[in-house]
Amino acid sequence: MVVEGRIRRQNAAMLRRLKSVAAVALLVSLLAGLLALVSGPGYRLGLFSLPAAFTLLRWGVYAALLGVLLAGVALWRARGRSVPAAVALVIALIVVGLPLRFYRIARSVPPIHDITTDTANPPQFDAIVPLRQGANPLDHSQEVARQQREAYPDIRPMILEVPAAQVFDRAVRAARDQGWEIVAVNADAWRIEATDTTTFFGFKDDVVVRLTPLGSRTVVDVRSVSRVGRSDVGTNARRIREYLTTLSM
Repeated sequence: MVVEGRIRRQNAAMLRRLKSVAAVALLVSLLAGLLALVSGPGYRLGLFSLPAAFTLLRWGVYAALLGVLLAGVALWRARGRSVPAAVALVIALIVVGLPLRFYRIARSVPPIHDITTDTANPPQFDAIVPLRQGANPLDHSQEVARQQREAYPDIRPMILEVPAAQVFDRAVRAARDQGWEIVAVNADAWRIEATDTTTFFGFKDDVVVRLTPLGSRTVVDVRSVSRVGRSDVGTNARRIREYLTTLSM
């Protein structure tokens, strides 16, 4: 009886410790999620600077790694029968996984932020230039062009078997369909300028669409340039692809 009582007390004490570890894991994971969630919107709303936002995100990842460790220990000791630990593990893995995914993408693409279908003669911005004070320069150098061609060989001009006068309205509608903010529409120059804002951090990237009449056909060129950051993590190339796909429908 004495031995059984001692075993029951030991089991009860171990169960309390497991519950405590699971609770701490859940708390840490929730904190990690909060840090990650406020980093982007906080910068977008002007509550803190971009370096501060990245610092919050980084500390969120650190906290999430601790959450993974604590939740893993709690689940292992509880033989998988701990709901708080399971929830903590899921939250922590999400917080770690999303930045890790962007990191892998960033490692797989060149550190450039100016993508165009015409690297020899990129479409030029006009109305948007005053909005880019203090932003990345708009000179598409030969080195940037080389890196783009190697990384994104599919980013090329699109030729439509339709006169430019018929394509232009479609091009404007396609830009609006992408959710871009139209800055200028110049039908005389066959040019559209717009700004796209990323969802999480609210980064602003500028886009120019240029149509070139070629008899009864039209050459469509697009250029997308980030205002901040050295690497766009493939965002500008993806934006151009999506726009050209929409326009071709």
